[in-house]
Amino acid sequence: MSFSGNEELVCRSLSLPGTSLGSRRWFLARAGIAGLEFVAGPSWAGETVSLPFPSEPRGRPITNAFPEKGSLILQRTRPPLLETPMKVFDDGVLTPNDKFYVRWHWAVIPEAVEVDKFQLAVRGHVGMVLSLSLDEILKMPRVELVAVNQCSGNSRGYFQPRVPGAQWSNGAMGNARWTGVRLKDVLNRAGVKAGASRVRFNGLDTPVVDGAPDFMKSLDIDHALDGEVMIAFAMNGEQLPLLNGFPLRLIVPGWYSTYWVKMLNDIEVLDRPDDSFWMAAAYTIPDTPFANVRPGEVGVKLVPINRMGPRSFVTNIEDGSKIAAGSSVNARGIAFGGDAGVAKVEFSSDAGRTWQPTKLGADFGKYSFRRWEIDFTSVKSGDQTLMVKCTNTDNAVQPEWANWNPSGFMRSVVESVRVTAA
Repeated sequence: MSFSGNEELVCRSLSLPGTSLGSRRWFLARAGIAGLEFVAGPSWAGETVSLPFPSEPRGRPITNAFPEKGSLILQRTRPPLLETPMKVFDDGVLTPNDKFYVRWHWAVIPEAVEVDKFQLAVRGHVGMVLSLSLDEILKMPRVELVAVNQCSGNSRGYFQPRVPGAQWSNGAMGNARWTGVRLKDVLNRAGVKAGASRVRFNGLDTPVVDGAPDFMKSLDIDHALDGEVMIAFAMNGEQLPLLNGFPLRLIVPGWYSTYWVKMLNDIEVLDRPDDSFWMAAAYTIPDTPFANVRPGEVGVKLVPINRMGPRSFVTNIEDGSKIAAGSSVNARGIAFGGDAGVAKVEFSSDAGRTWQPTKLGADFGKYSFRRWEIDFTSVKSGDQTLMVKCTNTDNAVQPEWANWNPSGFMRSVVESVRVTAA
């Protein structure tokens, strides 16, 4: 995470035409986009994609019907579940805002946010209750961080046996440069009282029916005050898209995106454990290595999902592709270390029998994607299986076997791409 002592420099380097990043004028200049309807009607691009799942249905439509979003894979309309095509990750380390995946829990999402009236509440076990305007937040010291946001159920479509839930391929993730303020600074302004246990976060989205549990997530007080957790108002140098959490989003680097509360408007400091539904019952995982259990296994201790592990992908060669036989072929892709940096990425062109080190690209920080690249020789003819695995700076490495749990969370296996040399 980088901290700037020169706000003018930060604004100049990330400014939009005619505005300064994070100024009131900057927000107002584009606030009108939030008034658009999510989907005026069926407006697909007429294109479909076949995802390499182990079973049907594999086909998904490509949609461009959502405000501020380009062509994305449609997983669900309400609430919006939009997946980033894998080819986007081949274009660079940072995922463009209009191609960044979308995942909401409830379908009742504000279609407009009044910037002048918006307030962020800070309450609970604090010395002073706060109601902060965007102007007040924008005047606080700013921080910047490049970090991966990954859905807990990313790659769920590859779980065998199949499990319920959104059947994501590998594109329920993205990497962005987030700009905002430290959560620690906001909490210190309110004055956290002795005995505080957790900090709970809520957004503007609401349940579809009365009595349904409001979507809230919480962090341990020490985690909330560690100086890395932040409240973002910008993404890749631009205002947050509405569907990615405008005007404020919680950023919890190294942790799954269920904690990255969108449209954040309420922070509550608790002096007790959080027994709310989305912490105590939903988004729990087996307390086992890689959250793995056998199908049908019972009596396993469950804990709230938390840190991400390392993952890596080939981005320039699709599964089922044909490559030139007996020739030098370039393979490249992305890797991330989860809650630690990328130490190394290894590549195999013989289904994991042997491994070679890859060349790593620029380091954008421990929580970011990192590019990797290698040239390999294709076989003279026939099928060939390519594999890639990441080891992080804490020496955690992707397993070569696929984990399984009934929620379809935390897939981390070494991924493979099958090609045919001809």
